[in-house]
Amino acid sequence: MLRRRQLVMASMALAAPAMAEAQDWPNRAVTVIVPWPPGGPTDAFARVISQRLTADLGQAFVVDNRGGANGTIGMAAAARARPDGYTVIIVPNSTYAIAPHLYQLSYDPRRAFIGAGLLVSSPLFMMVPRNSPAHSVADYIALAKKPGNRLDYANAGVGATSHLATEMFLQMAGIEVNEIGYRGGGPAIQAVLAGEAGMLFMPAAAVMPYIQSGDLRALAATTATRSPLTPEVPTFQELGYPGFEVVEHVAMMAPAGTPEPVLRRLNRACEAALRAAEMQPRLQSMAVTVEAQPMEAWDAYFRRESDKWGDFVRARGIRVQ
Repeated sequence: MLRRRQLVMASMALAAPAMAEAQDWPNRAVTVIVPWPPGGPTDAFARVISQRLTADLGQAFVVDNRGGANGTIGMAAAARARPDGYTVIIVPNSTYAIAPHLYQLSYDPRRAFIGAGLLVSSPLFMMVPRNSPAHSVADYIALAKKPGNRLDYANAGVGATSHLATEMFLQMAGIEVNEIGYRGGGPAIQAVLAGEAGMLFMPAAAVMPYIQSGDLRALAATTATRSPLTPEVPTFQELGYPGFEVVEHVAMMAPAGTPEPVLRRLNRACEAALRAAEMQPRLQSMAVTVEAQPMEAWDAYFRRESDKWGDFVRARGIRVQ
């Protein structure tokens, strides 16, 4: 009995500093690395939730943009940061689950980071410009298979979820379409609007205004069920493409070694922020869906997402040129 009591007292003594650290956190500004330039969907979302966390937790959450190499420059910076809860990164799955299969990295995302949890998701749409003769996926495939026809698609970046969604479609449809590469989603969207390329996959967060205005025509959604943003647009699975599911997930991660009590408090604060009634109009305007989950779900999710895209990248032979 005495031995058991001693062990309990010892474990409580070890846990006390961590508990105190969590209760004291944050007592100064928190850096929120966004591994993309200002102005994109991930940056816009990061600024909205950072403002809310600042208000809720009483210390500034300051966005620090570190763009380049599909987000891996910012990830490397976050991996080098001190694991004290004062540096986190808000990052899409194209960076934490896809890029490691395409780039030689200075960090191992499985070991260098711990997930504070998923935050939001966004469906992707296959789109064509207003004047395209394709009014359905079947129309587009028929155009691609027509002898003498050369179709082009806009690629926003090798390894982006939009790129892999396009590759998945081309593989499952059994067609070939010429790729035109652009430096980011903005230029790719503008290229399709201007008629430089005739097709584009892109997350809803970046294109909803163009779909709503009719400048881009959504032919299909990449989610398992129809998006409430566009309930009239069918999913690829409905159209006979079993297993076709591509979603852009945005998560918050921290350097490995960040105290677990701090991460748990951060996880709860993010969920409370995302579920707050006054946040819903802002999130809806950004075309994102709340995906907050407990920290315990992160490891299994991360393995599934990384393995799924690693297998696809290798099978499709996708490489960074």
